Amino acid sequence: MLVKGLIEEVEELREQYGIVGRREELLKMLVAVKTGKHVLLEGPVGVGKTLLARSVAKYLSRDFIRVDGDERLTENKLIGYWDPPMVLKKGYVDEAFIPGPLTRAAVSGSVLFINELNRLPESAQNALLPVMDEGIIHIPHLGTIKAKEGFIIIATQNPEENVGVLKLSEALKDRFVLVKLGYQSREEEIEVVKRHVPDVDSETAEISVDIVRKTREHPKISRGGSLRSSIDLARLASMLDGSENRWYDAALMTLPQRIELRDSGVNKELLIREIVRSVLSREELDFQ
Repeated sequence: MLVKGLIEEVEELREQYGIVGRREELLKMLVAVKTGKHVLLEGPVGVGKTLLARSVAKYLSRDFIRVDGDERLTENKLIGYWDPPMVLKKGYVDEAFIPGPLTRAAVSGSVLFINELNRLPESAQNALLPVMDEGIIHIPHLGTIKAKEGFIIIATQNPEENVGVLKLSEALKDRFVLVKLGYQSREEEIEVVKRHVPDVDSETAEISVDIVRKTREHPKISRGGSLRSSIDLARLASMLDGSENRWYDAALMTLPQRIELRDSGVNKELLIREIVRSVLSREELDFQ
């Protein structure tokens, strides 16, 4: 009965927030949050991790507090800090403490969404452990704060092989349940493009998705374009004139800064042109 009820909730959630596909991932997230487990969403850029997290939080009537992983987000900024002028004037009183996003989420029973958790410095990552373990935050001079019921952390991380990310500690990973998100099917990606570019015709949506999907499978490309690239490509192509050249122009505006090559000696523009040509001619690329 519980599973059936959750399946119905997933469909309601998808319809309410316009989510294409993602039934399995949403089911796992609802199970985790309803049982009080913190969730780690892992997947490449642009697969909708933030959309799913925000939608689940709203569906469950939880406030959503977002922070972005960055080396500048220190432990003090995450938990909170004392305002020096106020401390000098009144001492360590409640009003002199400026709560950070972790503390605000805990005391209000909200969802703390941490985008790119594996870009947080180690000290900030460690600051999460007590509240995830025992539901408490200890603040010097203020005391121990208890997290309100409903507090949960939903965090995202890019795959560990990405540049500029830190390896999460085993202690931190042990306190999350993992939900992986990959790229969706071709049909689902086309549907997403149509929803984001309402006036786009089916052919333009299909070609945009096919070009971007080719970048993900090309052996000379280490990181292909995201679904966001497909959306932007379709939007640009729709605005340009109807000739075949519009696809080359739109692709060269959309893709160069969003894909990474395995070999820096490869000419990125020529490679993108080759991919576009293969899609327009419906030919298979020669990967030799």
